[in-house]
Amino acid sequence: MNKIVALLLTAAGLAAGFLTWASPPSGVTPTLIGRTTFEPFKVETGEDPDYSQLPLRFEASAKDRLDMVVRVHDYLPGSSTGWHTHPGPVFINVIEGQVTFYEYSDRHCTPKIVTAGHGYVDMGHGHIGRNETGQPARDVSVIIAPVGQPFRGELPAPSPYCGF
Repeated sequence: MNKIVALLLTAAGLAAGFLTWASPPSGVTPTLIGRTTFEPFKVETGEDPDYSQLPLRFEASAKDRLDMVVRVHDYLPGSSTGWHTHPGPVFINVIEGQVTFYEYSDRHCTPKIVTAGHGYVDMGHGHIGRNETGQPARDVSVIIAPVGQPFRGELPAPSPYCGF
């Protein structure tokens, strides 16, 4: 979409009071660690007698090939990822500071505060991550995506709620 069309659509949406286009990330710096393609797989622990001694019950499967993308995100104080979605789940491990996540579909805009040493699973439906503190933050994200395809899509802000 060219800039003139985007500007007209944004102005029309704002005038009508129902649409605000997503802003790009602000103050968040991503660093790609790696992207790897996996063949179809099925992992089950805890149920199989060969794995009955494992202390963890976990299931994951991929019917088709997929990519796993690993990125580090550095958040400045007051920064934001912008509203966005992913084609599959994202496992986010906050390793420094605190990041607050908001789900796109949550009309109440309930904050999910994740501190260092804790994780957040984004199911790909849309969200925003914000550093609402005065200290830097950092996360490591494992993103599941189709082979060779984009792993992030922009979303319009879910106006009129959330107020960012």
